[in-house]
Amino acid sequence: MKTTVISVLGTQKDAHGGAGPQRWDTWRPTIGLVQQEDLPIDELHLIFNEEFRELAERIQADIKLVSPKTTVIFDIIELVNPWDFEEVFEKFYDYIQSRCFHDDKRQYYIHMSTGSHVEQICLFLLAESHCIRAKLVQTTPKEGHVRHSNDPKGICTIIDLDLSRYDKLAKRFERDRLNDLSFLKQGIETRNAAFNKLIETIERVAVRSSDPILLTGPTGAGKSQLAKQIYQLKKKPPNGKVKGKFVAVNCATLGGDLAKSALFGHKKGAFSGAGAEHVGFLKEADGGIIFLDEIGELPMEAQTMLLKAIEEKRFRPLGAVEDEESNFQLICGTNRDLAEDVESGKFRRDLLARINLWSFRLPGLADRREDIEPNLDYELQKYFQRTGKNVSFNREARARFLAFAFDPANNWEGNFRDLNAMVVRMATLSEGGRITAPLVGEEIERFRNDPSRSRSALGASDLEPLLGAGYENRFDAFDLAQLAYVVSVCRESASMSEAAKKLFAVSRKAKKSVNDSDRLSKYLAKFGLKFKQL
Repeated sequence: MKTTVISVLGTQKDAHGGAGPQRWDTWRPTIGLVQQEDLPIDELHLIFNEEFRELAERIQADIKLVSPKTTVIFDIIELVNPWDFEEVFEKFYDYIQSRCFHDDKRQYYIHMSTGSHVEQICLFLLAESHCIRAKLVQTTPKEGHVRHSNDPKGICTIIDLDLSRYDKLAKRFERDRLNDLSFLKQGIETRNAAFNKLIETIERVAVRSSDPILLTGPTGAGKSQLAKQIYQLKKKPPNGKVKGKFVAVNCATLGGDLAKSALFGHKKGAFSGAGAEHVGFLKEADGGIIFLDEIGELPMEAQTMLLKAIEEKRFRPLGAVEDEESNFQLICGTNRDLAEDVESGKFRRDLLARINLWSFRLPGLADRREDIEPNLDYELQKYFQRTGKNVSFNREARARFLAFAFDPANNWEGNFRDLNAMVVRMATLSEGGRITAPLVGEEIERFRNDPSRSRSALGASDLEPLLGAGYENRFDAFDLAQLAYVVSVCRESASMSEAAKKLFAVSRKAKKSVNDSDRLSKYLAKFGLKFKQL
């Protein structure tokens, strides 16, 4: 592979020894560079101001003597002040772009031992940002001083900016990454492979991007908690992506002008009852993160104002004559199918496109039952931190609770909220810090009979409102039992597509092309039903 080196002419170091024979007894960085046996150089680009051409030509002639195969190319870059960062970076950037140092058949190096410190820093930044894919090369005198070295060639060190090549650094980065993943999961050793992969992607986005994030999934799946963890991850060293506050807003509690006032603020007298100026949530989140939960409930007029605020980081409070600025990052949460809301005119298409760059669907607890056990321990730990009471299950009680948790008839309709409530009740009622099997049995019975919960497992006898009176005389009992399960899955899903993917999760793998929604629609049609009815 051919080698190309980019180097600034050393107007002082390369001039050591003058033009006489004594210069060969003195270390000169550019001459020492081309004498390295382990680094044959095919092409050397020498950067300098026109006023130093005489020195450049002398160096070129000396290179021809010691390394005749090296072609020296003069690149004139007129710098008024080589210590002015803005000037140097701009001109070096334009130079790198115009030269097109992008030949895959060449290895590029940047010589870091000559030029002002600002010039060296600018070249490093261009390499580090991959404007040019180059390794860094540094030359130094062997004796550690410049003049009268016993070895004028000096020594050469190559630095590869691909940090993954350095074992110790790679291991440290991997350790930090695993720590970040554990942080997002609040230290819970989750076992569901799909969920763990989802968290890995969210971690990469959280530390690298400031674009909006959309968290979807059923109520109680942990969207609010994950949004808080994303904020804390972006805030803690070494990430340091945010400096401001975390502001959480439930859009379902905002309606009409209240939404606009709450989000964007208002001036005194902006409307009836506005007796004092109010700073909106967006301004409060300046430099931080605002989490808009239930974003699908936001009124249309507020959606329009929010879109402008996201794109421009500017908005106008109610009653104001000038815009205000807020550099916030947006995280949204919803349990609704926003695409369907767009089609029905309830949600702006352009706003969905703007917040949907990073969209992550959190699975419900029923879809990751293997994570119930570690979350059970986490809930007990939270209870201990809150109350100071250390509670645990005995073996029989733990086995009984997990059997209930894994029962397909329990769809965990409330997800982690249900799990938390059950643990808190059992821990509170436990005697001597031990949860027993009878106590678990009582809690399961209470949970199943709770009138505030809809029945997650629909029975065949519950189908009369859908199929009409006398339905049991028109369908086989087996078909009714299957339909009852299908209806239960549909009711706990945000869309037909989601329900169909659950119902046909196995058979769809054997198909070259899938249309799960069409299969579900045809199945329901056999009973005279449509998804919207459910």
